[in-house]
Amino acid sequence: MNIALLGYGNMGKEIEQIALERGHTIDLIIDITNLDDLCKEKFAGIDVAMEFTTPMSALNNILFCIENKIPVVTGSTGWKDHLDQVEKLCRDKNGSLFYSSNFSPGVNITFAINEYLAKLMNRLPGYDIKITETHHTRKLDAPSGTAISLAEQIIMNNKSVKKWALQEKDKAETILIEAIRENDVKGIHEVKYESEIDIIALKHYAKSRRGFAEGAMLAAEFIVSNKGIYTMRDLLGI
Repeated sequence: MNIALLGYGNMGKEIEQIALERGHTIDLIIDITNLDDLCKEKFAGIDVAMEFTTPMSALNNILFCIENKIPVVTGSTGWKDHLDQVEKLCRDKNGSLFYSSNFSPGVNITFAINEYLAKLMNRLPGYDIKITETHHTRKLDAPSGTAISLAEQIIMNNKSVKKWALQEKDKAETILIEAIRENDVKGIHEVKYESEIDIIALKHYAKSRRGFAEGAMLAAEFIVSNKGIYTMRDLLGI
């Protein structure tokens, strides 16, 4: 595949390394130094775009790719409020979109367990729910997209909570998310149910970024030959 990298931070560099190992080519890299290259002419011959940027630029990048019929994989956060708009454009243009808040296969297995656990805990009153996410100090968004996804899953499957917050408000109906930033932490997410008698915890600890990048590359290899809108649940058969 001929790949365009939109965003060339740590994740972009990791994806580049894995893409080359798997026999793909990186034909275009766009970062803050060459934003004008986001134009149709520069994308001639590109098979798939891999979009890992910031909340400020992600939506524009995704819409550009769909408008120009370029399959796009995105792991950026901060644009999901516009998901209906993106999905409608993708359908109208017969486009290809693969999105996920986290491309790690292990995290997506954790998502599936989290959803099931939330359904089980729905039968047991008296538990406070808290999510803690820890990342490196260079991570700009807080809470992480993965933490938000975990919270949204619980809200959909557990009647005791209706929202999440970074600060405790209406504790009885709120999932508290604690965002911690420490040097060189790749990503830790923990969901904790605590009552007066016990604690039930679900935890994923990322040892390196490679798992995220490998999952993103699997997504790119999948989406390049498929039309429609997909997530890691589709890829992993969850």
